[in-house]
Amino acid sequence: MTARLADIAAQAGVSEATVSRVLNGKPGVAGATRQSVLAALDVLGYERPVRLRRRSAGLVGLITPELENPIFPALAQVIGQALTRQGYTPVLATQTPGGSTEDELTEMLVDRGVSGIIFVSGLHADTSADTQRYEQLRAQGVPFVLVDGFSPKVRAPFISPDDRAAMRLAVTHLVSLGHTRIGLALGPKRFVPVQRKIEGFVRTVQDLLALPPEEIEADLVQHSLYTLEGGQAAASALLDRGCTAVVCASDMMALGAIRTARERGFEVPDDISVVGFDDSPLIAFTDPPLTTVRKPVPSMGQAAVRTLLEEIGGTPAPHSEFVFMPELVVRGSTASAPGGRARP
Repeated sequence: MTARLADIAAQAGVSEATVSRVLNGKPGVAGATRQSVLAALDVLGYERPVRLRRRSAGLVGLITPELENPIFPALAQVIGQALTRQGYTPVLATQTPGGSTEDELTEMLVDRGVSGIIFVSGLHADTSADTQRYEQLRAQGVPFVLVDGFSPKVRAPFISPDDRAAMRLAVTHLVSLGHTRIGLALGPKRFVPVQRKIEGFVRTVQDLLALPPEEIEADLVQHSLYTLEGGQAAASALLDRGCTAVVCASDMMALGAIRTARERGFEVPDDISVVGFDDSPLIAFTDPPLTTVRKPVPSMGQAAVRTLLEEIGGTPAPHSEFVFMPELVVRGSTASAPGGRARP
């Protein structure tokens, strides 16, 4: 046994103590080191211990709600590349209308012995959803990280953009251009990112335009769906209420808002200014190029992988939320308010 440990340690470039920890399934070994030891076993022709076979493939599940919104493929690409660099194989599982649910996809991934799972915009973001499923996953010993959405009931690391700051950036930009009637188009209220965006929007409009909070939320906030059609519907309602600018909670919604404005004979940005959220791939090449709040996808995706690998390696990150600052990207869909003058 000692000779075998020495052989494996030499092949993997680690100590015999580290090899022993891996073979006995002990925590405290980095994911990449663990993979090196398992690879050395294979190269030397040793059979892996039974307890390690189930999770030895280095598979990591990534569950996304859909792929039609380009921000999700962009995030999946960042996460996939980061996992591959660390020797893991990403397994993308996507929910589709009428297809598998998040619970079914999770069960499928666990059955395949994944080393861990990253959930993007999942049920953890829905305040009406039962969070017991995540406790069950933890009881099964499967590490996981949650992206976009926070629940104090779930003991896990969360990765989020600062949604309140995103709205502060967008509204401050529009007010500086002379807009005083600014609307917010976003998804259903039960989702945590939606609630946070409303908080940031209401607070900033209240601070900069001195409107009462109840009036802001009643007149200037419109819920819809995170789709192009959802953006059309929300923008239509906000334009009916005299808005000269619309902040949208996704770039897809923003494109819908621009379509609605044009259907009504308005020019964007001369008559109506539109701000998106995400800075999805190719959004800089729309007509007009979209002013948007850039979601920090690279840093969020890399942080999700780094945090998950720490969980897998037995040195878990704090069960708290890591919040990343967005960035305003000004392009051609915003301009001075019609009949107004931009503030200095």
